[in-house]
Amino acid sequence: MKIEPTTKRWPAPAKLNLFLHITGRRADGYHQLQTVFQFLDYGDELMFSLRDDGEVGRSSDLPGVPSEQDLVVRAARLLLEYADCRRGVDIEVDKRLPMGGGLGGGSSNAATTLVALNELCELGLTVDQLAALGLQLGADVPVFVRGRAAWAEGVGELITPLEGELAPAEPWYLVITPACSVATAQVFTAPDLTRDCHPITISHFLAGQGINVCEAVVKKRFPPVANALDFLLKYAPARMSGTGACVFAPFNERAQARRALHDAISAGWQGFVAKGMNRSPLYSSGQ
Repeated sequence: MKIEPTTKRWPAPAKLNLFLHITGRRADGYHQLQTVFQFLDYGDELMFSLRDDGEVGRSSDLPGVPSEQDLVVRAARLLLEYADCRRGVDIEVDKRLPMGGGLGGGSSNAATTLVALNELCELGLTVDQLAALGLQLGADVPVFVRGRAAWAEGVGELITPLEGELAPAEPWYLVITPACSVATAQVFTAPDLTRDCHPITISHFLAGQGINVCEAVVKKRFPPVANALDFLLKYAPARMSGTGACVFAPFNERAQARRALHDAISAGWQGFVAKGMNRSPLYSSGQ
């Protein structure tokens, strides 16, 4: 077996849901939603070591997630099989994003795996092909593959890039990571979840409309999330990302966000400051 290690570290950025509405439920049980995705200049990092024996594995441990279920392993196998490539790979993940935090860590890792291996193995697949593969792994994966802030509908797979006049502002965010993990399934099966939001338009969102309907459900069941939101609301409009548990607030200046982070740490919270980005670091960093 021959292994070709690489020194490049590939970013797998976090995302924020700037709002999240549920507009209905399909016959198959999946929820129809509206949301806006924006990236952060903060996230996990991946490294890849190519193999010549066709084996795919991970060289870093993810507690509670067997290798066979890990999205990076599944993404690599799916891609290599689709491209009829006989190469293999060992994948190392430098994990910085919390699991169950609503920041898209697993989906971002999968997308970075698809994009990186497409380049490293010289497969020549298009972004559309990679996004289609990503959709087989999760509804959020295509957004990370395409790498642009986006308006999403359907189950999250109907994507409209937000560019030019439609691009959201790129503030500095303080993200607080409460000491709890929220399972998406637990939120989407909650009987008190609002599932009949009236659809809005991109123009409505840009004018300031939109909330996260999952917040009420999560706050009721996870007091640390409610407390984190209360803390952040003292500084700026705060919101939960996705189905939680992470919450965030925007600031015009990095120094403002850093001061709020200092206060948060002093109050016993954990978190980080990151820049909102309408172009994913996976591409803007030159990858």
